[in-house]
Amino acid sequence: MFNWDDLRYLLAVAREGSTLAAARALNVNQSTVQRRIAALEEQLEVRLVERMTSGYRLTPAGNAILPTVHAVAAAVEAFQRGVAEVAHAGIVRLTCPEPIAFRLAGSGFLDRFQAIYPGLRVEFVLADRYIDLSKGEADVALRSGDTDGILVGRKVADSVWAIYAARTYLKRHAAPNSIEELREHPLISFDDSLAKHRLSVWLREVAEGAKIAARSDSVLGLVSAAKSGVGIAALPTALGDSEPDLVQIMPPVPELTRAWRILCHPDARHIHRINAFFDFVDSQIDALKPVLTG
Repeated sequence: MFNWDDLRYLLAVAREGSTLAAARALNVNQSTVQRRIAALEEQLEVRLVERMTSGYRLTPAGNAILPTVHAVAAAVEAFQRGVAEVAHAGIVRLTCPEPIAFRLAGSGFLDRFQAIYPGLRVEFVLADRYIDLSKGEADVALRSGDTDGILVGRKVADSVWAIYAARTYLKRHAAPNSIEELREHPLISFDDSLAKHRLSVWLREVAEGAKIAARSDSVLGLVSAAKSGVGIAALPTALGDSEPDLVQIMPPVPELTRAWRILCHPDARHIHRINAFFDFVDSQIDALKPVLTG
């Protein structure tokens, strides 16, 4: 018998087109992806992927079993959601960025939910990666930007980003007068693990060749680097405007604006505690906007 868990590595390679991209999507090392694919091929005694100059692609045998692999993955995910439903009755597991969890807790949002639904409570699930709702790792996600197309939900607020610099930085340097002048300043950016994030893509477009003063794998890291005065950063206005050491030196950037959405897996939408949380969020839209947008 083969290890069913190896199928998700095959799916990731088929979806991403390379073992490196698959590793990033799965939050593992590239060598792990290669090793698990090799183990699957050995156990099944069939070649499933082949390396091309442009990356990896499935062999005819790999393509032939792909629909079945998708079906197995869907069944396993449904099983995991079912187990999570039993194990977490009465708890709404909410995943969101760490700074947003802090702002939600400080806004009274959780207390108001508890007052209306005393039999339920919210538990934060925080990580530097997207938590997979389809696998039952959390019940509900509060996210901005690109989202998994299978998830369902609604818009809550706008995710707005502007350009910030520390007061200490502005004592040493004149602020840029335009986006084009950003390339003349040291910038703060995400590291390679977030190369596909809209901020990383935008900076490559508008400030190619600029000196990068600091890199981070989290938004909180960007904020900390900006506060240190080493360079200029694009930050969510909800965070940047709340930092007294930072100055918004340019208005919000339209290319970085996305929607904050409350999301869940469609199979979870009928669950009582999830419905209750969605209803509560609907009643809190006006209160949530300053928490999420600033």
